[in-house]
Amino acid sequence: MARLLLDLTPLRVSAPYRRLWAALGISNIGQQMTSVAVGLQVWDITESSFMVGLVGLAQLIPLIGFGLYGGTLSDAFDRRLVGLASAIGLWGASALLLLQSLAGWQNVYVLYLIVGIASAFFAVGNPARQAIIPRLIEPQLLPAANALSMITWNLGFALGPVLGGLLVAATGTVTTAYAIDVVAFALVAWAMFRLPSLPPIVEPGSARPKAGWASVREGFAFLRGKRNLQMTFYQDIVAMVFGMPRALFPAIAAQWYGGTTADVALVLGLLSAAPAAGALLSGLLSGWLVNVRWQGRAIVIAIIVWGTAIAAFGFVRVLWIALICLAIAGAADNVSAVFRSTILQAATPDEYRGRLQGVFTVVVAGGPRLGDVEAGTVAALGGEMVSVVSGGVLCVAGAIGLVAKYPGFLKYDARHPVP
Repeated sequence: MARLLLDLTPLRVSAPYRRLWAALGISNIGQQMTSVAVGLQVWDITESSFMVGLVGLAQLIPLIGFGLYGGTLSDAFDRRLVGLASAIGLWGASALLLLQSLAGWQNVYVLYLIVGIASAFFAVGNPARQAIIPRLIEPQLLPAANALSMITWNLGFALGPVLGGLLVAATGTVTTAYAIDVVAFALVAWAMFRLPSLPPIVEPGSARPKAGWASVREGFAFLRGKRNLQMTFYQDIVAMVFGMPRALFPAIAAQWYGGTTADVALVLGLLSAAPAAGALLSGLLSGWLVNVRWQGRAIVIAIIVWGTAIAAFGFVRVLWIALICLAIAGAADNVSAVFRSTILQAATPDEYRGRLQGVFTVVVAGGPRLGDVEAGTVAALGGEMVSVVSGGVLCVAGAIGLVAKYPGFLKYDARHPVP
């Protein structure tokens, strides 16, 4: 049983990691409450899944540029300061969402602009936050630390949407959700401020990395030919672009399950939370992940399970069964995420971790946004059911196709990390 349960060792041995872990967990709850609130606000203004999907596009464009550039900042400067600046920027974006709600603006383009600003600050800070972790704990604890990080991430996705939906249903407004997010990001800024100084580590004989697009190109040059690292990105892109129906949840809540405005808000919260609830349970029972040697195989299997569960969700019209399908998908995605993060951290030299985490940020955070656009576009053409089912099927087919092209990924050995 001890091997099955979550390994808490990183929290016991590192106070800086413990503070960062707790603050990010709280902020994730606020952030997901805001995500539900923005989706509901756009849906109320437009009643269009396509327009809700464009929220993802508004986040994707700055995410790509700032994510890649932000990775170079994390390799060139103190990662604590980069993370702190990003946290302050995210706090400011949350404050803008609160102000527009208090002012009663019903302008979808203002919402697109603000979420784009937030996405830019997230893209700058996330590479730093991820590259910080190997500096706070020992290498052998990385799988446990990543499992713990996924717990906080998925706790936010599980509680945030439900709390957001309940708050909107109870108050009839999205303002309270935005206010809580403002407080949550203030805690992240505090945790970043309390971290020790984390300047770049430069190998003897090597030049200190510089921020800029030339440094981005160096990161991509390092990535060239590194099939195992590339496959962690490719597999996640397939899963998130084709198998992520998040942008359809407002329409699905309203059209498949119906009811009053309060009912729709609650169902939306449950649909949004279900994948994270499954991931959270998977994280709590993640002790066995530390002993998995063939991590590439685990990633592929997890993504196939994810796509199959999403396709099944598209056929269901009973809410509790739909929630179970989404929970199974979330549990599988959590396993994939833990191992993808571990491979990237273990197989990448520290001098490239910031830049590779920048690519990781673009893929992991940008994939779902592109998936929002894909899901909303297909739904506009063929309906929500066609969009969900076809996405799940394409996810499974893509995961298998990638392995057929790069079978060496199945032989990735955690005992001997090879990029």
